Amino acid sequence: MADRASAGPGPTGGWRSEAGRLLEVAGLVGLVITQPLLDVLGRSPDFFLFHRADRGEILLLVALVVVPPTVALGLLGALSGLAGASARAATHTLLVGLLAAALAVQVGRHVTPLRGVPLLLVAAMVGAAAAVAHRRGRFLRAGLRLAALGPLLFVGLFLFASQTGPVVLPRGDGGAAGTATGDRHPPVVMLVLDELPLVSLLNPQGGIDAERFPHFAELAAASTWYRNATGVSGWTPYALPAMLTGRYPAEPVAPHFSHYPDNLFTALGGLYDIRAEESITRLCPPSRCEQPVTPEQGLGVLVRETGKLLRQVTSPWDSHIDPEHSYRERTAEEAGIDAAEPVPTDPKFRWDTLTVNQPARFTSFLRGLAPATRPTLHFLHLLMPHPPWAYLPSGARYEAPEDFPNEGEGWVELARERHLAQLGYTDRLIGETLRTLRESGLWDQALVVVTADHGVSFTKGFQGRGLDAIRAAPQQVAWVPMFVKTPGQRTGRVDDRNWQHVDLLPTIADEVAIRLPWPVDGRSARQAPRTDPGKLFYDRPGEPIPLPGAVPAAMPPPTPHPLVGTTVGAAPAGGTARIGGQDAFRFVDPDEGVLPGMIWGTLPETVPNGTELAVAVNGTIGTVVPVVGSDPGGRRFAALLADDRLFRAGDNRLDLYLVQAGGGLRHLTIS
Repeated sequence: MADRASAGPGPTGGWRSEAGRLLEVAGLVGLVITQPLLDVLGRSPDFFLFHRADRGEILLLVALVVVPPTVALGLLGALSGLAGASARAATHTLLVGLLAAALAVQVGRHVTPLRGVPLLLVAAMVGAAAAVAHRRGRFLRAGLRLAALGPLLFVGLFLFASQTGPVVLPRGDGGAAGTATGDRHPPVVMLVLDELPLVSLLNPQGGIDAERFPHFAELAAASTWYRNATGVSGWTPYALPAMLTGRYPAEPVAPHFSHYPDNLFTALGGLYDIRAEESITRLCPPSRCEQPVTPEQGLGVLVRETGKLLRQVTSPWDSHIDPEHSYRERTAEEAGIDAAEPVPTDPKFRWDTLTVNQPARFTSFLRGLAPATRPTLHFLHLLMPHPPWAYLPSGARYEAPEDFPNEGEGWVELARERHLAQLGYTDRLIGETLRTLRESGLWDQALVVVTADHGVSFTKGFQGRGLDAIRAAPQQVAWVPMFVKTPGQRTGRVDDRNWQHVDLLPTIADEVAIRLPWPVDGRSARQAPRTDPGKLFYDRPGEPIPLPGAVPAAMPPPTPHPLVGTTVGAAPAGGTARIGGQDAFRFVDPDEGVLPGMIWGTLPETVPNGTELAVAVNGTIGTVVPVVGSDPGGRRFAALLADDRLFRAGDNRLDLYLVQAGGGLRHLTIS
């Protein structure tokens, strides 16, 4: 017979029984929802910094993670008591079983190789066993009620022991200003790009690929290119503070001024006006500078993105659980900015749609590039070509599912292709920066710095920026573009010294005649180069990983398939295909700055993996991609159509063809 704690409201239940059940639900919800979410968010202070969340919004988000799920499930159980004590007891047992199964999914994904349906089946058995144990014994109920203390513990760890804690409870307001050592303090223009490996820019000869990236080549021809430059970490919250403090990462703390009071902004803040556009850091204290443009922000955005994290955390499939997926720069149109820059003569850049396809942060940065009576630091950290990948080289945007894999046969190649397309657009942004600097007169006067915080690996099996990628493909993850144009510099040169990004701040300080009031690990470019060719890289602060010091070789872009660009005639039928994204082909308006640049879909299982699939738009083949095994979303192919010339205004025809062994084509019926 079930004991009294199992009974529902009524003669054998009462408020104590209901309180006990609520505690059990709270304990399980804490393990299934509260702990995993606060663990991820606690290790991701940049998530809150990027979305400019204030203390109240963060605390309210924590409350929403902790309280409503427990209250909702508790209320559901209590309402079931209206049907009687047996229904109440059965409902509570069912809730315990379901929550235990959800917990088993998370645990199983970490400790077993099971995924998908097999993992769900095992989790269902665990949930059923937990329900039976809960129904028959006291020990599980007692343990669950004790676990109700867990949410309080998890919140405490989040606020006081996590990396995000100082974002909620900041300490201090910045360090000491630097001391002037001369009377010449030129303007400083600093543009930090994100997730850009140097190898993506190189041609086979090891120079900047001027055909694909003419504006990066233009920059290299007028500045000093430190070709052997490496970032310090593959994670921006460690990499960018190292660049701006001159110190290697030592502690896993938030990229916040309370942790890094001594940085570029505080050093120059006593003498320079600061115009800083930070993205996922908050190193410039409020007393020194404001943030003119903000990304999507507010509690609604935090809740939406946290909901996405919860789906990833509880999924029976492997997923890349990373709050950086929410780092989408707003366009100028979304931010309400009037893009008043003159339109260049190059019609390919689509500057007639500037407010639609240009991130607002960059627009604001350009508007500030003008001579001033006081020395000024113009700083921009732009999340380009960092994902989400959404831009073609022309600047046109395209839509694609958020859950495309970045790894696996066919998918890693697609990821690099999308990266290179967005890099092409980034090159155009560089060109507009150079044009604006020259027209404003700042180009000759200013110290101009263009670099990236880190790279990324597109090596199969080691895609990303984690420890495995660092070890397998260090030249893709660590080596970054590094250009410094000193005031009055007219010609470019290449310097192959062992540059590490802790060298950036001391170099800037020397160029603007500022003495730093704190010791640094870096070495100014005005000093003699390092004699040791080795590099230091950090996957975790305080744990340096030695890297060999060698300038990376070029990583050529994918070679276009011979069929790309050819006109397609009649072809015999070859089967069917189901695709997504085809609705966008029915009415295309290029003036809106949006094109159907991506399609995806599936094919019958009779089509073997590795079969080539040609995608044609308006009778011209735009790309050829492989058919691969189904991803978790059931897709067997995806294709990027990066050439704007494929499209026309109005209705566009889309065709798919299977490429035969002899080069022949078989037409697929699209459904």
